[in-house]
Amino acid sequence: MKKRTFLKNTAALAAASMLPGSVWSLAKGNRLRTAHIGISNMGMEDLKAISSHELVDVVALCDVDSNALAAAKAMHPNAKTYADYREMFKDMSEGIDAVVVSTPDHTHAPASMMAMENGKSVYCQKPLTHHVSEARAMNKFAAEHNLTTQMGIQVHSFYDYQLATHLIRNGIIGKVKAVRAWSPKNWGFDGPEPQGSDPVPSTLDWNLWLGTSSERPYKKGYYHTGNWRKVLDYGCGTLGDMGVHIFDTPYNALELDVPLTIKNKCRKPTGFGFPENNEVTYIFPGTAHTTDKLKWVWYDGPGAPEKHKDLKLPNGEELPAQGAMFIGEDGRRLLLPHFMQLPKLIVDNEYQELDLSGTEHLGQPVRDYASEGKKHYHQFVDACLGKDECSAPFSYASKLTETILLGTLAGRFPNKTLHWDAENARFAEEEVNELLDAPYREF
Repeated sequence: MKKRTFLKNTAALAAASMLPGSVWSLAKGNRLRTAHIGISNMGMEDLKAISSHELVDVVALCDVDSNALAAAKAMHPNAKTYADYREMFKDMSEGIDAVVVSTPDHTHAPASMMAMENGKSVYCQKPLTHHVSEARAMNKFAAEHNLTTQMGIQVHSFYDYQLATHLIRNGIIGKVKAVRAWSPKNWGFDGPEPQGSDPVPSTLDWNLWLGTSSERPYKKGYYHTGNWRKVLDYGCGTLGDMGVHIFDTPYNALELDVPLTIKNKCRKPTGFGFPENNEVTYIFPGTAHTTDKLKWVWYDGPGAPEKHKDLKLPNGEELPAQGAMFIGEDGRRLLLPHFMQLPKLIVDNEYQELDLSGTEHLGQPVRDYASEGKKHYHQFVDACLGKDECSAPFSYASKLTETILLGTLAGRFPNKTLHWDAENARFAEEEVNELLDAPYREF
């Protein structure tokens, strides 16, 4: 069935019993009962960070891999365990206040929507969804039901990124005409689709791992546990992984909406994996912080970024491995390394000292990931308890994710400028529109 049909059907099933997550929380003495879907790798880090909040009780753990489930159960012996998140909601929905979704990208929307349709606050890892249609549906549902939501881009709450946002919005380089951002990570795959199948590990429920995605035989080393990001059906490539983090601060600082046009310079599509190298050029409508239009160029993969005068650093210095450069219309630039490094102001190809007056509200620079990393998670917990507000709710995250996904879609039509109609959520190029949605497998 189509995603929109799935979303409509599950909403109808949940509507009768739906209550805001905060109602459950307040009924239980102002503590937050959390359920965690996907608890290996990043999911384990999410579990540790959320549960480190003194007012959190972990009550449910869900993973399709029994090894991951056992490791998490050892940390939280009182939590109930499940392989199927649908069974978890059937069994104990009224005992859950908030849900953390840390699955591969293709399961973000199905699991998050079911959580919201059960009235739960949701923390969902980035990118918010696998398809544009899902991002818009999740944003709409969360807004209509006044749910607390947060996308998992933890550096959004780090000092350096908040400082860069403050500096840009206060005109440190004037109107911004361009942004160039990069990561040399390679979550692409230029080889052929693997043939044949391998025995499914006894610890893995392959059907549940596939979830709503198309049926595919298990092949060792290609999907679970680590390489799904490279595959069109499950991940979003390097752009959907590191791109979300590195896009976030410029996107937020400049208060951008979704782009007008997108062009991806990459190899021809294979129908299986994302390109190993991408150069994606976006044109955005202007904002109060930019020129009439903003050009944004993203580079990823081995060797990224390509050399460009906008990226030349003083004293012949090498660029940081990952980062973003803001370029002002008068040539001033602000370099934002990724991550946990202060932004650097460049004027006439020389570094200039930053004027930090007016930034006292940000506190002091922090260089300790262990303490900084928890901020974004604890902000979500506090927001669920009515003590704070989320800085990356789905209203923001859906637009950022849509922008990212449009870039990955452009990789299916290399070197072609695609024109996006944001109001109607369609491309002028009809052949691209069928990729905005995809069938959901019944599993």
